[in-house]
Amino acid sequence: MKIAQLHVETNWILSVVDQDGRRGRFDVSPYLEDEAFAPLKDPNEFAKVSNGGYFVEWECGADLSADTIEARWSNVTELETASGT
Repeated sequence: MKIAQLHVETNWILSVVDQDGRRGRFDVSPYLEDEAFAPLKDPNEFAKVSNGGYFVEWECGADLSADTIEARWSNVTELETASGT
């Protein structure tokens, strides 16, 4: 998977669109107890994510591969996207 679009949502959720148009939401909160992800408990730090295509990375150095995101994301249907839910 290659990440085409990435948006930060509330409660440590990343909204992701892959290059094929599939959409999903990825919950980062289970990772926050790991030392590398601990700085992301601050919502301002969490918002400093960048899209590397095959990974996402934060200023603190924490990162996740696109494959990890794809394996654990919740799919979002077109209907959910249109209705804003």
